[in-house]
Amino acid sequence: MSRIEGVLKALKGQGRKALIPYITAGDPHPDLTVDLMHTLVSAGADIIELGVPFSDPMADGPVIQQACERALVHGTSLRQVLGMVKTFREKDNATPVVLMGYLNPMEAMGQEKFADAAVEAGVDGILTVDLPPEEADEVAPLFTARNLDAIFLLAPTTTDDRIRAISEHSSGYVYYVSFKGVTGAGKIDVDEVASKVSHIHELTALPVGVGFGIRDAATAAAVGRVSDGVIVGSVLVDTIARNQADPDQLKRALSDLLHPMREALDSLAS
Repeated sequence: MSRIEGVLKALKGQGRKALIPYITAGDPHPDLTVDLMHTLVSAGADIIELGVPFSDPMADGPVIQQACERALVHGTSLRQVLGMVKTFREKDNATPVVLMGYLNPMEAMGQEKFADAAVEAGVDGILTVDLPPEEADEVAPLFTARNLDAIFLLAPTTTDDRIRAISEHSSGYVYYVSFKGVTGAGKIDVDEVASKVSHIHELTALPVGVGFGIRDAATAAAVGRVSDGVIVGSVLVDTIARNQADPDQLKRALSDLLHPMREALDSLAS
């Protein structure tokens, strides 16, 4: 059982929902990333999605694009991101870490070399935004052999046949994108999400995490009622941008934003 699967099973047994925050590695500075990861855990994160900065993040809106730019200004590379995870593991061997990014940096390193390095660093899952399951035949076995969860995206427009196909290639959880568009671009329709997630559950046994559009405790709770976990990204990255000049204030701001989401999700179990 992977660390991700173990955490999600434990939460389900407790009647609780996963809180999965996203930040971009190296933003606002590589020296701060590990501290920010620990801050997220202290504020209630169950799983961390750590973005690998990339020069052309096609699925991301301006907020995360700018985070990638800030990280790349400091030369943040895939190897450095893996090093951050390894350092994080010195104090936290329990919280799963999912690397979220694009195919090019992974291919530049070499797929097998990347998979080995990810395991050595303590990574638990890989979400490659621009890798459809039809093109994952080479890399998926590398991940499976190393107990790395391969996480794929589902969209509102994904057909039943593709949901089944994606689920067959997936492990850990599937990431349902709550609306059409890029990150941070729209307002979530909870009724529509509820209907779609319910249907996805009919087609796969994997947990369903929902991302895009979760901005506060109210939207976290609303989505948590109808999913297995909520994925929070742009609002956290925007908070980092607004507080980047003061690391202590930045950590307080992240905690102040995430902790009420944790409380809201836990209230669903009571």
